[in-house]
Amino acid sequence: MAKKEVLRVEHVGMKFNLSQEKVDDLKDYIIKLIKHQISYNEFWALKDVSFSLNKGDRLGILGLNGAGKSTLLKVIAGVLKATEGTVTSKGKIAPLLELGAGFDQQYTGRENIYLYGAVLGFSKKFLDEKLDEIIEFSELGKFIDVPVKNYSSGMKSRLGFSVATLVEPDILILDEVLSVGDAKFRKKSEAKIMSMFDKGVTVLFVSHSLDQVKRLCNKAILLEKGRIIADGSIEDVSKIYLEKTK
Repeated sequence: MAKKEVLRVEHVGMKFNLSQEKVDDLKDYIIKLIKHQISYNEFWALKDVSFSLNKGDRLGILGLNGAGKSTLLKVIAGVLKATEGTVTSKGKIAPLLELGAGFDQQYTGRENIYLYGAVLGFSKKFLDEKLDEIIEFSELGKFIDVPVKNYSSGMKSRLGFSVATLVEPDILILDEVLSVGDAKFRKKSEAKIMSMFDKGVTVLFVSHSLDQVKRLCNKAILLEKGRIIADGSIEDVSKIYLEKTK
């Protein structure tokens, strides 16, 4: 049976302009901009990145800090618009990137479930039905009715993960999200992701834990300075990555 392609990334480049000037405030910036005293360095976080994934593929994205891993995920998720190239996807994408970034600090955890859920496209009725499940999975207990501004970063991530993984997506994008919380919660999070694999979800995964990537993924790409320098099975690419980290 022919494999079904669900994601194609073609010649993607992402350029950022880095200001070389020291600017003290907005007024100073505007004056310098008008006088053409602002100059920029071009920085390509990604350059000519191309690959495709079929349904059920689980891709690990490896690379040292600053290689462009998170930028690539954000481009695929639609958070950033590529400077050049195209991303074509089929089906629903669930990006688990900066978990809890959409929370309102003044609202309680319970209120933020509805707020964050609405941002992710869930109906109130669906969230009503899933509320107990979300609270139980997040392990927040009585803290669910405490304002999020009093949460630790781990508590916010646990709540974000619990809401974001309600959906059954076609493409799942994971950026370091399986490192949140304590060891017990990390194990539970990984088990939840593994259960989604059984339904044929396609995964793009970034983690600093090579063991975790090898456990969850069947193929990989290796990024260096925004370019793919290796592409293939997780075993082959991880060997090249390990050589680079020596």
